[in-house]
Amino acid sequence: MKNKNIFKTLLFATIIGLGTTSCEDFLDRPAEDAYTITSFYQTDEQCLQAVNPIYNSPWHDFTRGFLAIGDIQAGNSYWEHDCLFFRLSSSNEELAGMSASLWSVNAHCNSVIQNINMYAGPNTTEAVRNMAKGEALTLKALAYFYMVRIWGPVPIVHDNSAEIAAGNYNNVYKATEANVYDYIIMTLEQAIEWLPAKAKEPGRIDKYSAYGLLAKVYLTKSGLGQKNTRNQSDLDKAAEYASKVINESGKVLMENYEDIFRLRNNTADESLIAWRWVVAAPWTASNPMQEDLTFQGLSGLGGWGSWRGISVDLMDAFGEDPTKLTRNNNDKRRKATMMMYGDKYEYFWRDKGGFDWTDYQKNVLKEFHSSTGGNWVKHLFGNSADHEAEGGGAVTESMKSSLATHVLRLGDIYLVYAEAILGNSASTSDAKALEAFNAIRKRAGVSEKTSITFEDIFKERRLELACEGDNWYDFVRLSYYNMDDALNRLKKQRRKNYIGITGYYMEDDPTITVDGSGVPSVRYNDEQADLNITPEKMFAPFPDVDLAMNPNLRGEPVEYDLSGYTY
Repeated sequence: MKNKNIFKTLLFATIIGLGTTSCEDFLDRPAEDAYTITSFYQTDEQCLQAVNPIYNSPWHDFTRGFLAIGDIQAGNSYWEHDCLFFRLSSSNEELAGMSASLWSVNAHCNSVIQNINMYAGPNTTEAVRNMAKGEALTLKALAYFYMVRIWGPVPIVHDNSAEIAAGNYNNVYKATEANVYDYIIMTLEQAIEWLPAKAKEPGRIDKYSAYGLLAKVYLTKSGLGQKNTRNQSDLDKAAEYASKVINESGKVLMENYEDIFRLRNNTADESLIAWRWVVAAPWTASNPMQEDLTFQGLSGLGGWGSWRGISVDLMDAFGEDPTKLTRNNNDKRRKATMMMYGDKYEYFWRDKGGFDWTDYQKNVLKEFHSSTGGNWVKHLFGNSADHEAEGGGAVTESMKSSLATHVLRLGDIYLVYAEAILGNSASTSDAKALEAFNAIRKRAGVSEKTSITFEDIFKERRLELACEGDNWYDFVRLSYYNMDDALNRLKKQRRKNYIGITGYYMEDDPTITVDGSGVPSVRYNDEQADLNITPEKMFAPFPDVDLAMNPNLRGEPVEYDLSGYTY
């Protein structure tokens, strides 16, 4: 794990300027050693190429923490990690990597915007210069949106060069959360002004990508500083911007839910913003997630995620019981999210006739590698044959794939819209809110509703976005205006594992027996330490490396004057 921090990253991104090299689809770019910063930004193509690396490399060290915070801490995954029982400390290396990664995104975005402003040549067009800057601004806003929901108050670094020239890069203060949200909104509003309605190439960010993110930002901000209510003006804006995406973008939901996560659909309408990985040098341009999440052998290249399974609580939410050998499959999203006993996947191991979870565990591994009875599916591509068949080329190294990581999906925006319309009401039968909400349920194959409550939407968001690094932030949003409700929901979760589940599956005729002491051979483990969740632990501590470099991070936040900030 890289041990950089915000302050080192400022200087690093300013110096390298051009970023790193990618080599597929719109991510292609010339070798950087053929150019200097002043000679590079001379064509429209070069302006866009300067943004391309920000779709992958700077995010690389955020990926493991992305799932740890977003899903382990949310109660979706059983994984021996500090996030599982809220023991995340400032010495955690992944936390340091997450911080360095997000500040790297910010620094790269700032540098590209500054370089285009300073060095773009006369042969570039205003439309493309603005498009490139709009993409960078959207990714910058996304980085800040993660930071403020993970750490709360964080510094605002608007201009790397200015901070370095002033000698302030080890002396910045945190901004208030409200201040950070204002900065995110300001950034996205400018991005929307510059971005085209339709991206130049599939997979690039467009105006509606930024509108979607802005809708989610306003929905989150609506509860900040409130008590058991949300700001109606913010809710109205969330609904307005979500409606633009739904009704004006021309983008449609993917018909088959599990197809969203297949490599051939990396740039489909469903994906509004994604990390767009490539199997290429440098290392950080590739998707590393499969080996982290899956058991040994799926890719043929490694895998250390055998015991990083799906939580019992998420299985409960989907109505599945791992102590039974038959699946309900009432919700199509379940199998696309988690592998369980009896599941088969035609899109994994297609060169071998498909992947049978039960057969592989029982007859190849000879042990079921999940202490909860479920393994991850999302973020997996299968083996090299699967990756190649989906259009991503052959995979010859572990932790390298081109499978996109969707961080803002159209389905998410449908639910943002429904929740914004519900607002502070106990329930709503608003026709458009129901239309959006039921579109998600219809795709999942579950019954539609004639009225919806916050509970309905909160659960639907979990099932729709489970294991996509997002569910934790629903708890953060709720905690802004109803901390007790957020904590109580977390405390009720079944986050532990099953005792005896792997042996139970290995039996030829499995039954759950009771031993002489009256204890079932398979039972939920309620002997582990209970959750130690408090209001203070809703936000992560700053990493030690950041605190050592900048003692001001220990102090109270200040209000930044944003009036002079321009792009």
